Amino acid sequence: MPQPKGRDLQQTAEQLQAWLARQLPGAEGVVVRDLRGPKDTGFSSDTLMFCLEMSQEGRRVEREMVARLEPLSEFGVFPEYDAPLQFRMMKALEDTAVPVPRMHWLEEDPGPLGSPFYIMERVDAMVPSDSPPYHAEGWLVDASHEEREQLWYSGLDAMAEVHRLELSDPRFDFLARPDPQQTAIESQLAYWQRYIDWGIDRNRYRLIARGLDWLIAHAPRQEPAGICWGDARISNQLFRDFRCVAVIDWEMVFVGNPEADLAWFIVTDRAFTEGLGLSRLPGLPDADATRERWEERVGRPASLFTFYEIYSAWRFAVIMARVFQQMKHYEAVPQDSDIDQVNFTTPVLESVLDAVGA
Repeated sequence: MPQPKGRDLQQTAEQLQAWLARQLPGAEGVVVRDLRGPKDTGFSSDTLMFCLEMSQEGRRVEREMVARLEPLSEFGVFPEYDAPLQFRMMKALEDTAVPVPRMHWLEEDPGPLGSPFYIMERVDAMVPSDSPPYHAEGWLVDASHEEREQLWYSGLDAMAEVHRLELSDPRFDFLARPDPQQTAIESQLAYWQRYIDWGIDRNRYRLIARGLDWLIAHAPRQEPAGICWGDARISNQLFRDFRCVAVIDWEMVFVGNPEADLAWFIVTDRAFTEGLGLSRLPGLPDADATRERWEERVGRPASLFTFYEIYSAWRFAVIMARVFQQMKHYEAVPQDSDIDQVNFTTPVLESVLDAVGA
C-alpha cells in the first residue's frame, strides 16, 4: 500500500554523523551506529534512536541517543510541527521537579536531515503501550495491582509538577500566550476550529459539532492559567521500577487551565478501555481517586473538571478523525470506512455529552 515519505536510514545515519561531528569539534572518530525507528509504526517515523560513539581525551565513549524530527509526511495529523518548541520546553524543565531527558542539540535548519530536529539522551525505561493498548497486553498486564497503582500515581504526580510551575518564570517566556481579547479556553477553541477547517470536513461529524456547540456555550469566563502539557497520559511517560523518570512529547503544550491535562489524563484512558470494549486493569486508580490526588498535589480543587472532561473527549475525537483520515489516505483502512466518524473516542464523547444533557 502507499506509504508516507520515509527516510533512508543509511543516508540519514551518514548525514547525522556528519552533523554531529560539527557539533563536537573536540571529539574524534564520531560514529552513528544502529540507527533505528520504533517498531511497527507503519508510517514515516519522526523518532530515531542510535548509539553515538566518539573518542574524547583519548577515551572511547558511547551514548544512547534519540533524535526527534519533524515528520516528512505529505498528509500530516497537524498543520505544522514545532520541534524547536518541544526542545525549548524540555530544556526549560531540566532544573525543575518535572523529569525530562537530558537535551543536547536543536537544529532548526531543515538542510542537514530534511526537516528540523533535536537530539536528547535516551532514557533507559519502559513506556505503557498504545498499540496494543496497555490494558490488553504488555508489561503492565503482568504487573501487580500495587505496581500499577504506583505507576499511575507516579505519572500523575509528575504531571502535577508541571501544573505547579510558575507561568511568570522567565524560562517559559517562549510559550505563546492567549490572544489578549480572548480567554485561554476561547483561544484554544478558536485553534481547534481552525484545525477542523484545515483537517476535516465539518459536515461529516455531527457528534463533534454537537460537542463544539456545548463547549462554546459553557466556556468559563474566569479560571486559573498555567502551563498545560497538552498530551498528558502515561503512554507519554517513561517508567523505571513503576516510577516516572521522564515526561516526553510536548508538541501540544499550551497556556491554559491545567485541569485540561487532568481531564485528558483520565479521558484518554477511558477511550483505550471503554472505547475499545476493554476492562480497566485492576489496581489503576479510578477517576475520583485520580482527581483527589491531583487536587492534593496542586493545592486547589478541579472545579471545572466536567467542562474539561467534555473538552478532552471532544478534542481527542477531533484529532482521531484526522488520524483515521490519514490512514484512509495511505490505504491502511478502506476509503469508504466511517472509522473517522465512529471509533474508540465516540463512546466516551457521547457519554460525557449525554451526562450533561447536551
